[in-house]
Amino acid sequence: MPRTTALRAAALLATAVLTLTACGSGDRAGGAGAAGPAAAEAKIPTTDVVSSVKKDPAAAELLPADIRARGSLSLATSVGTPPGATYLADGKTLAGQDIDFADAVGKVLGLRIDREVSSFEAILPALGSGKYDLGTGNFGVTDERRRTIDFVTYINDGQGFAVRKDSPLKKVTSLKQLCGLTVATGAGTTFEATLEENQHLCKEAGKKPYDVKTYAEQGALWISLQQGRTDVVMSTINGLRYAVKQQPGLRFLNEFKRLDVGFAFKKGTPLAPAVRAAVGQLIKDGTYDRILKKWGTGASAIKTSRISPPEIH
Repeated sequence: MPRTTALRAAALLATAVLTLTACGSGDRAGGAGAAGPAAAEAKIPTTDVVSSVKKDPAAAELLPADIRARGSLSLATSVGTPPGATYLADGKTLAGQDIDFADAVGKVLGLRIDREVSSFEAILPALGSGKYDLGTGNFGVTDERRRTIDFVTYINDGQGFAVRKDSPLKKVTSLKQLCGLTVATGAGTTFEATLEENQHLCKEAGKKPYDVKTYAEQGALWISLQQGRTDVVMSTINGLRYAVKQQPGLRFLNEFKRLDVGFAFKKGTPLAPAVRAAVGQLIKDGTYDRILKKWGTGASAIKTSRISPPEIH
């Protein structure tokens, strides 16, 4: 199966998992539940909040000459589940907060967005090699990443946890509370790095270490939790809140750590100032708030876009 086709199929599986599980609850309650791609699409907001965005000459003037002449931006995006980025039922149309923000930035700069779907863990290395101009994938801005990647921030998200409703976990304030459990998370993410870097805490506390299971596809991650093969999911705050609303039997635990999230670029890119100005224009003209309202992520709003700010500790 070609890579793009496989990624589309996986993203549809992730959305279908949310839909089928939610409808199953409705059926047990005696109601009629819809299932399948149409139901999945119905759960994803499709309000147009981008087409009315106008070009801002001041922001466009900051573009590097070669990109201005080209008239386009090459963008790699990671597709998973809402509110970040997912496929609608046709398996071709992308929707999500990251999609809207990138399209809106393109409008402000007067550029066409040439988007290519890529796996989360492949995007940052590809930016470093110059394959793409920028990437999206809910990339948290960390000090480690800032050594090799530049960012332009557009939201504030971070790390959190979700469990089945029968879990004894109530709130995670220390990773030592995960000792002895199996934790599911996305491959190549800040969550995987955080978990691996802190596994020593359990040993030092005289407890059994937690086991980390990584998944490239979000559908498989949620199935592992539902079926009891993992005990807790560590992922993005916004993604977790969205997912547990769609799946009965799960609950969001708490925010663990906040992180700025940004468009990612090759280190030293001259493109960052123009994109920062474009995000600033979206905040000024109200498009920014409309995008957040559409995806239910108003709590992640930022007041000012910044270039590679220090990690939030």
